[in-house]
Amino acid sequence: MKAGQVWHLGSIGVMQVLPGTRHRPPLKRPIWIIFLVSLVSLFLVCAYIYPTQGSAACYVFSSRGCMVLSDWLPPVLAREYTDEEIASRVVVREILKTPPIKSENSKIAFMFMSPRSLPFEKLWDKFFHGYEGKFSVYVHASKEKPVHVSRYFFNRDIRSDEVVWGKISMVDAERRLLANALKDPDNKHFVLLSDSCVPLHSFEYVYNYLMHANISFVDCFQDPGPHGNGRFSDHMLPEVEKKDFRKGAQWFSMTRQHAVIVLADSLYHSKFRDYCKPGLEGKNCIADEHYLPTFFNILDPGGIANWSVTHVDWSERKWHPKLYKAHDITLELLKNITSIDESIHVTSDEKKEEQVQPCLWNGMKRPCYLFARKFHPEALDKLLKLFPDYTTQFDGDFLL
Repeated sequence: MKAGQVWHLGSIGVMQVLPGTRHRPPLKRPIWIIFLVSLVSLFLVCAYIYPTQGSAACYVFSSRGCMVLSDWLPPVLAREYTDEEIASRVVVREILKTPPIKSENSKIAFMFMSPRSLPFEKLWDKFFHGYEGKFSVYVHASKEKPVHVSRYFFNRDIRSDEVVWGKISMVDAERRLLANALKDPDNKHFVLLSDSCVPLHSFEYVYNYLMHANISFVDCFQDPGPHGNGRFSDHMLPEVEKKDFRKGAQWFSMTRQHAVIVLADSLYHSKFRDYCKPGLEGKNCIADEHYLPTFFNILDPGGIANWSVTHVDWSERKWHPKLYKAHDITLELLKNITSIDESIHVTSDEKKEEQVQPCLWNGMKRPCYLFARKFHPEALDKLLKLFPDYTTQFDGDFLL
């Protein structure tokens, strides 16, 4: 029936127009609901971008306390490990959970990496004298057969190979030293030293510091700049992710368990062998600065101190650290180095951010450094003269 059609109702003579389809007024939208949803969304976004610094606001909506936006979102699924990763992690886990083998004659392995003879052998002779049976010495000389002047170094050379700065051959030399030192079951701690390293304390101080520590001293920090994460290669994926890539000085001191897992590793070593080298993809990735820090950050981050017990001065901001010559050697210099109790790392990005952390030894703040580099051979005589004074004066009450 069409709207507005006319009907005549008999004789009544009245025309009635029937109404057509009624036009209903438009429904009112629930404006208050839209407003509420918008307000809640704005609140969540602001809470995510500007998290509260105090605790009072955390209890407005819940007695459970502060929750960031990520707490409300579904958990991110971890990626599936490759077969090689699973095997590597199982091996590392089994080694780390095995109690260390007890020994009646626990020793420290001092592993020297040098191109040729060691210029500070006489100083190390003084350092070792009187503590026979508590240490072992290993020398990796990559260029020339060294001439030794100390009886503690005679017949302590291991088979050596060429070492090229920045390449995996430097890491291979470290692993070669570890392999030889691990042959002696009495070696419980392993210290990597260069030909320009000198001791800062007496042997007794160093022995107690390392043998009673519950961690390894491996330098490790995150550098977002071009000389840190900027060296990362996507070819390392999936086993090595950029978020896990770390940097640090190569001069370590580690426990026997950590030395074993370094030797057992082939997966991560191969990644750095193939994809961390000078000139690759226009980057200068230095294998010895990244392999061990990244390796431990992935597999046992809680087992390392994140700083090295070997001091080096990078304040000149050059490619190589400060070189101490004879005129630099004073009791005051050595005192200043041995009194440092905070580790400082500087990022290589535009911010040049200083990352400062206290040097904690079994939870207690202690001086950071047992050794120092880089010393010029001409500094030997002065160091020999000062050695009895600074090792006695700076050891303090730490001897156990």
